Amino acid sequence: MEMREIEIFLTLAEELHFGRTAERLHVSQARVSQAIKAQERRIGAALFERSSRVVTLTALGEQLHDGLRVGYETIQQSLREVTEAARGVSGTVRLGVMGAIGHELRDVTARFRSRFPACDVALQEIHFSDPFSALRSGELDLALLWRPVREPDLVEGPVVLTEGRVLAVSPQHELAARTSVSMEDFAGRVFVDPGSDLPDDWVASMAPASTQDGRSILRGPRATTFHEILTLVAAGECVSPLNEHVLRYYAHPGVVFVPVHDAPPTEWALVWHGDEPVPRARAFVDLLRERGPAAVAV
Repeated sequence: MEMREIEIFLTLAEELHFGRTAERLHVSQARVSQAIKAQERRIGAALFERSSRVVTLTALGEQLHDGLRVGYETIQQSLREVTEAARGVSGTVRLGVMGAIGHELRDVTARFRSRFPACDVALQEIHFSDPFSALRSGELDLALLWRPVREPDLVEGPVVLTEGRVLAVSPQHELAARTSVSMEDFAGRVFVDPGSDLPDDWVASMAPASTQDGRSILRGPRATTFHEILTLVAAGECVSPLNEHVLRYYAHPGVVFVPVHDAPPTEWALVWHGDEPVPRARAFVDLLRERGPAAVAV
């Protein structure tokens, strides 16, 4: 049995769902089904019981799972240790984050420090008004940015966090008492102006210039930091779409956060400059790729 087949079997044994297994391994569902059928033909017995609603391991499947899992984990650990030794992972990963979102990676940074005792992670705050400069200058190894990042000299790596969105309004605003709003409610509202130096598609993914029905969303006062946005919203000069983690990390006496029920989820990805990050940053990227995306707690 090849390593990929073992990985498919173990993942399906964990997920007990062909579609989720395929998504997790970035293969087609047909590839998963073919691999399991090939294993069952080789063994001469069923490893999974399938019905239209559930997938379960057979007794033989349980036995195979218990035998393969320990060996697979040992092989993977050995490969990681050899790779890490070859890379010489050491020093400090310099990670740019916007405000409190970096706190959502505390478990990962702790795991990284445990796995790489000679390496540390240092968080450095960046602002939405200047998200790329520190990457390009070499001041940062990585930055955690919302997607999409379509700069030709930057690489968008794995998505590591996902979350919903809210609209920040003053308590006196007509939308403040709503339980939620639609993106169509953005029409005719005044949003902050993030400046003209940012890529249009990157800004529009968070603060579009018009609604899906084509109604204009206005640009008003200039803001370069998150706290400047809160000040302007509290003063009633504008409203602003924000990410849902503000519900957990921020409170402002002059700002109400109203959920946006039809906004696309924000996907936060690791981004780096050039083709390949430095070894310490690559190790951090690999660890997060191994973990997969996590939902931001609110």
